[in-house]
Amino acid sequence: MSLPKRLPPWLRRPSRSAPEIHHTKSLMRRLHLHSVCEEARCPNVAECFQKGTATFMILGNICTRNCSFCGCQKGTPKALDHNEPMNVALAAKELSLRHCVVTSVTRDDLPDGGASQFKETIDAIRTTTPEMTIEVLTPDFNGDIESLKTVIYARPDVFNHNIETAPRLYPRIRPKADYRTSLRLLAAAKEIEPEIITKSGLMLGLSETLPEIESVLTDLASANVDAVTIGQYMRPSLENVAVSAYLEPSFYQRLAGIGEAIGIKYIMAGPLVRSSYNAVELVDRITADGGSRRG
Repeated sequence: MSLPKRLPPWLRRPSRSAPEIHHTKSLMRRLHLHSVCEEARCPNVAECFQKGTATFMILGNICTRNCSFCGCQKGTPKALDHNEPMNVALAAKELSLRHCVVTSVTRDDLPDGGASQFKETIDAIRTTTPEMTIEVLTPDFNGDIESLKTVIYARPDVFNHNIETAPRLYPRIRPKADYRTSLRLLAAAKEIEPEIITKSGLMLGLSETLPEIESVLTDLASANVDAVTIGQYMRPSLENVAVSAYLEPSFYQRLAGIGEAIGIKYIMAGPLVRSSYNAVELVDRITADGGSRRG
């Protein structure tokens, strides 16, 4: 199918200019931090910065993998910044966050994949703002369970790892990743700590079929994943893989019903939904339903 030259109306975001946006960007620069909001060219970046929220990206801003959907820089990363964990904690405190999301680039060059930096970041946030809930969105650590344990034993409230797409598309979309490894990581997180909230995400518009989406949701339910986010893939640049289709909002509503019927407890589905977009609202929903909220 041919795509429209302009984004459909449900994907257009108004331009924003507010003191909060400038403040958040200045804070990130001052503390030498990166946000996935900017690095991955998220369409919600202005809205989130205006709210005074950001998803912190640790381990630098250069990824060792070459996923074709991702807008982050690829190449040889710099040495770890050992001030980064405390700087994240200070930024989260200054932004008065209730819920802090910490993600990272993939660092296949590090023996533990960067797990210890996740742990130190969680520890720093707990020390600085103990009442804040913490969500980690990690890479796959090449399936290393000891690295996973390092993160889980640091006691984040939410463990998030994105499955991203259907296994058929991995060679084109995530050529250095493995679908089953990602599933095993999610299942292992729940086995290590049954009370932790586990979460994953899917992006659509990469030529996946409805049966493939249903199969992925079934696999995630079998891995005891509590929550799934589903959103539209939007091409960060001409260097990234092209969008195959823009899916209408009604399709996402349909998927939410399918996911719940399959056994996913919490589904956030919509064209502009992202893994960490309005993440605190999902935690609030789970908490209100009596789900785990650790600290």
